[in-house]
Amino acid sequence: MAKADTVLIVGAGPAGLEAARTVSDLGKRAILVEAKAELGGTPYASYATLTPDLQETEHSMKHMLDAVQNNPAVDVRMNTRIVNSEGELGSFHVSLSRDGTETVEEVGAIVVATGFQHFDPGRETQMYGYYEYDDVITLVDAEKMFKEGKVVRPSTSQPPEKVAFIQCVGSRDRQIGNKYCSKVCCGIASKQSIEIKRMLPNSKVFIFYIDMRMYGFWEDQIYWKAQEEYKVNYIRGIVTEIIKKGDKLLVKGEDTTMGRPMEVLMDLVILSVGMEPSKGTIEMSRIFQIPREEHGFLQVVGGPLNTVSTPVPGIFVAGAAAGPKDIEDSVSMGAAAAAKAVGVLNRLTLQV
Repeated sequence: MAKADTVLIVGAGPAGLEAARTVSDLGKRAILVEAKAELGGTPYASYATLTPDLQETEHSMKHMLDAVQNNPAVDVRMNTRIVNSEGELGSFHVSLSRDGTETVEEVGAIVVATGFQHFDPGRETQMYGYYEYDDVITLVDAEKMFKEGKVVRPSTSQPPEKVAFIQCVGSRDRQIGNKYCSKVCCGIASKQSIEIKRMLPNSKVFIFYIDMRMYGFWEDQIYWKAQEEYKVNYIRGIVTEIIKKGDKLLVKGEDTTMGRPMEVLMDLVILSVGMEPSKGTIEMSRIFQIPREEHGFLQVVGGPLNTVSTPVPGIFVAGAAAGPKDIEDSVSMGAAAAAKAVGVLNRLTLQV
């Protein structure tokens, strides 16, 4: 195929996989570049089940992977990095590096789908004791347990009797510079609370939140379900400190509904860490000269009416590289970015 019939897609998470499949469905060739050794991105690597339906991630995403791996129109490049790019719409010369060997591909358009990284809860402050106490973990750490079919206290390997989720860790925090909601954390915490109650019916689960933010059907699918069917306790409050007390964790803060101080003992604390631009997203911004918006994600033009076009003609963005997104958003953006990329290439062909 000619260069104008090829779309380069960077990142093989849900957005990138859907972009590659859509490009091939529309009759063009896709080159799918993934820096890691596995397709599927952060959801596939980190989550045992997906929000909100709690289906196993490997089962849910299998059709997406199959549509790419068994597709002659998709050239998959694993363990490969983008190191340089020159040119313009219709004729980008992109340098790819794998195992120290560098090659140059000429492509007509590009879709950046480099995702996000989870906030490091010990980076700015240790008030939650993530690196200090074994029984303070993150949503991702909890998912690793779920993959093994268990929930235990890391310090004792015993099932916890009381579990606390702390919301907005690394999100909605002006002091650390993350002045945005990461969108999915409330839903993931509610999903995980249901999973914990299914595994440990006699446990007590608490979710400490500033505001619960459930988008669309999540309100009904997981928020009310967690409360009414699984008796998860939602407490509006601010946690200010976690300290060790005996073999328990003392969670200190304020119950903002009641307007009074709060101290509760927990066996396990799960930090609902938010999203930040991934290292790959930052690197693609530099290589492709895509501006980053004020929160650090890749900038798009057109606001809510055009969520995938960047200021660089011929380069599009999909998924969490453009800001906090759930999987539904990411897959939809992958298809939209691919359609727009193919559209501009078709117009170029007509002009020749």
